[in-house]
Amino acid sequence: MADGRDDFEAIRQIHTVLVLHFVDGMKQNDIAAALNLSASKVNRLIAQGRKLGMLRIAVESPFQRLVDIEKQLIEVAQLAGAIVTPTVAGSPDSTLQQVGRAAANQLLETLRDGDVIAITGGKAISALVENLQPERAFDITVVPLTGGVQGKHYTDVNHLATRLAERLGGTSMLLHAPLFAESREQRDLLLEMASVREIFDLARKAAIALVGVGSIQTPRSSYYDLHPGLDPDREKLAASGAVGEFLAHLIRDDGTLADYPPNDRLVALAPSELGRCRSVMGVASGAEKVWPIRAALRGAYLKSLVVDEETANAVLSNAGSIRNVA
Repeated sequence: MADGRDDFEAIRQIHTVLVLHFVDGMKQNDIAAALNLSASKVNRLIAQGRKLGMLRIAVESPFQRLVDIEKQLIEVAQLAGAIVTPTVAGSPDSTLQQVGRAAANQLLETLRDGDVIAITGGKAISALVENLQPERAFDITVVPLTGGVQGKHYTDVNHLATRLAERLGGTSMLLHAPLFAESREQRDLLLEMASVREIFDLARKAAIALVGVGSIQTPRSSYYDLHPGLDPDREKLAASGAVGEFLAHLIRDDGTLADYPPNDRLVALAPSELGRCRSVMGVASGAEKVWPIRAALRGAYLKSLVVDEETANAVLSNAGSIRNVA
């Protein structure tokens, strides 16, 4: 039976091996040569050290504050994941591009051959698409979640779907229908068209949905880019309780659909129809997106979120009110 001195020597040897391997980065064969041990002995000592609880691995990030915010978002909003990027002071465009790069990298990490990706329009989704740098081609299909609005590259969802498919080496299916029909009856007819129905059926069961979160706070807000020429009726907007836009639908602060006439003319999936998607990634940045993001979280429409630091902190500033209600 080993005495205390034998125990000490054994522990000392295990400690030495662990330091050489995990701190100094030496390979096990080099440790064996340096200590006149067999490679199998070194391997056994490492295994013993693990079993004895002598090994503690800590991974720290120079951006630990961002990691902490991500954890808060996941916990408070009951998300599957969150990515928070630094905010570039005084440069909303640079901040948006940074958020787009992070979202693009997250997409590449989760994407699988055979996946269907459904996307909205918007500046954030456009930033994601343009920052994609895949190392190989993917056998994927990209479909729109809404009808299209021509005029600007980020409002034309067919353009973004085509661009995303080209970047990834996949194929796209285009939706030849406007975002807003002229009436509810015309909207219903469009939704019954075989070509439209086929794309929306694919979108409902897409593996990944990439969605922007829109603001309605100013005349320059993204929602009005979706409806060129729309003169927003501020009184009706206020009466509807709308605070933001999601899948081109105006939504209230609790995530429910606002009682606003253009909602009834939309050629788009309803936000609640994203529930079957494996991943629903929201991408947004900017102070004007805080209330819309909160509303989307309250509506339980998002499964993950990519956002910048200042926006994330503002979203969390009243944390108890954004708990996912689904």
